[in-house]
Amino acid sequence: MAGAALRLQNLFEQLLGAPLPVRIRAWDGSQDGPPDAPTLVVRNRRALRRLLFKPGELGLARAWVAGDLDVDGDLYTALDLMAGLVWERGEDARTLAGALRDPEVRAAVRGLVKLAGPPLPPAPPPEEVRRGRGHLHTKRSDRRAISHHYDVGNDFYELVLGSSMVYSCAYWQVPESEGGTLEDAQRDKLELVSRKLGLSPGQRLLDVGCGWGSMAIHAAREHGVSVVGVTLSQEQAAYARKRVADEGLTDRVEIRVQDYRDVADGPYDAISSIGMAEHVGAERYLEYATDLYRLLGPGGRLLNHQIARRPRRDESAYSVDEFIDAYVFPDGELAPIGTTVTQLERAGFEVRDVESIREHYALTLRRWVANLESDWATALRLVSPGRARVWRLYMAASALAFERNRIGVNQVLAVKTTEAGGSGLPLRTRTWN
Repeated sequence: MAGAALRLQNLFEQLLGAPLPVRIRAWDGSQDGPPDAPTLVVRNRRALRRLLFKPGELGLARAWVAGDLDVDGDLYTALDLMAGLVWERGEDARTLAGALRDPEVRAAVRGLVKLAGPPLPPAPPPEEVRRGRGHLHTKRSDRRAISHHYDVGNDFYELVLGSSMVYSCAYWQVPESEGGTLEDAQRDKLELVSRKLGLSPGQRLLDVGCGWGSMAIHAAREHGVSVVGVTLSQEQAAYARKRVADEGLTDRVEIRVQDYRDVADGPYDAISSIGMAEHVGAERYLEYATDLYRLLGPGGRLLNHQIARRPRRDESAYSVDEFIDAYVFPDGELAPIGTTVTQLERAGFEVRDVESIREHYALTLRRWVANLESDWATALRLVSPGRARVWRLYMAASALAFERNRIGVNQVLAVKTTEAGGSGLPLRTRTWN
């Protein structure tokens, strides 16, 4: 009888309608597939049962997180090769029901069932979000979602993010290949945001989704502003407050565990929202934009730094990525940049500048993955193996998505103009005075 690897290659080819572009090594030690390609390691039959009970991305994600599936070789190459068959089949891809009308596909499914063994659905890995009932993006549900992602241990985030402790796209004026460092690039990003906001001594800045305090500290230390930073993460807030105290900035920086919807002590001269708006949700986005508009004084500036997806022909068909929703950012949603600009304008803002820094995020993510992989043993001590595998996969896959222009990231500068229409901005905005 043929080994499990050859049987899997044949069955997957029948199911996908194309050759599998990676090599397979199965639990019985057999191997098959292109000899020079990365190897998809199927450690046990349970991986097949996960795919059968949850066909598609969620089944693959569960098998990966549980350690039933692995990759031997370059992870980026493996993901790139598999993307066209698994993650990019597109809006015109065959549905499962339609595919099962094909006799060859039905035969392949029966073959997988036989190869998988006893038909018991494996329990999801413990890292998967357990969802309750209720509406999305209430204050309570947002607190739970933020806690799932951010309250996994500050030591783990230090390992991944490095000393800057900035969890958003860096700004690489000097690429790493030419001697640039992640810390330099993150500092330059914070300075870029500060210059776009026109920060100057005596002003008040609201940092929405302040993370571990890096933007608040930079703005206060380098530009002399008073800062209120808000986060829903208790662990982030505790870490940020200690950093603020260590910098001697407690008289100028206040870190709150607070929902942005509850901030009521405006007006502020400027608002930074860096990597936070992805958590807001489409149904709440106008409320988000309106709240920030309310909190600014006349002439106040908003810098909204946000990941964007490509628009769909039918926007009503958009659904959140299953792996990301279940393991990374529960309830997170991405919108096209045009939608974001429209909602900001509906709230009353004048949008003055949009800058895409998509390639910068790919460079940032690759550095985070390298940090994680270089100290994998420590990561496994700090979090569960499943959690470490989640972070490695999502960051590597995201790096490729930014490189291939499947998603982007943009800095949107918007202004609450005065009654007379004044923006306070120079005629040539990119001078950032």
